[in-house]
Amino acid sequence: MELSRSFELTTVTILAVLLIVDLLIVARRPHVPSMREAALWVGFYVVLAGVFAGLLSGLAGGQVAGGFIAGWATEYSLSVDNLFIFMIIMTRFAVPRANQQKVLMIGIILSLVLRGTCILLGAAAIERFSAIFYLFGGFLVYTAVSLLRSGDVHEYEENRAVRQIRRRLPLSDGYDDARLVTRVSGRRVATPMVVVLLAIGSADLLFAFDSIPAIFGLTTHPFVVFTATLFALMGLRQLYFLLGGLLDRMVYLPQGLAVILAFIGAKLVLEALATNEMQWVNGGDPVEWAPVIPIWGSLAFIGTVLLVTAALSVLAPPKSHRALPAPRPELSSSWRG
Repeated sequence: MELSRSFELTTVTILAVLLIVDLLIVARRPHVPSMREAALWVGFYVVLAGVFAGLLSGLAGGQVAGGFIAGWATEYSLSVDNLFIFMIIMTRFAVPRANQQKVLMIGIILSLVLRGTCILLGAAAIERFSAIFYLFGGFLVYTAVSLLRSGDVHEYEENRAVRQIRRRLPLSDGYDDARLVTRVSGRRVATPMVVVLLAIGSADLLFAFDSIPAIFGLTTHPFVVFTATLFALMGLRQLYFLLGGLLDRMVYLPQGLAVILAFIGAKLVLEALATNEMQWVNGGDPVEWAPVIPIWGSLAFIGTVLLVTAALSVLAPPKSHRALPAPRPELSSSWRG
């Protein structure tokens, strides 16, 4: 069964309105949400994703709904790690807690735009190049191996563009609410918020390259890919305040993500072999021994890995692990680096 164009447009419109309302709430009333407020919002978005999965099941069948759930779970786990990087950036640059909601919302919107662009490019590549699945699969396996070797995905290092702007751009010594520009001695200068947003944007770009091949390994329907990504990003702002210091305790998250990415990468390569049309592979014929992993198998594997990762982090944490960096209280001595 195919989803109608009107259903897709209606869904995107409703989700866009929700995001705009969320943004307006942050803009008009910047504050640190209570645990109860954050929990209610996170629960609302999780339930909303479940309701949407039910709609997909009724309209397009369990296979499409299963692909959405698997994609949502994978993107959500990757987005939580994205959230950790946001936390490191805002801690390192001492962003006032009352303004962190705005920074988070802008970061999430940037992430959505970048991932939406990658989804369009990925869908176009899949239409034209059947070898793209081999490339996606190989890239995910390479990323997984890199994560396992580093042992810590919670790393953030300023790239060259961020360092150059931080050193060359006239910056004020402190923040002026969430403004990007302020006046110092009658002269208009940028605030440190410019550097924070640039750092978050560059981190978003790197995460988009990891997450989009992963979700295309679970479903190739562009609308399902986009909505799974969107639902995973919605509620992250509130999740940031709900989890707080608990994010730092998810010490086995890098290993769990590495296992999931390696599984999806292998799944992509196996499915490419099973439906092979490339002349340089088996003479252009499908490889008979290559298994096709059903969507319920992917769901079961991803869910098991996430549960084991969380349980190990809580029950058997290592004796020592890297904590969040200490904030920089004196901005005037740290911006020029």
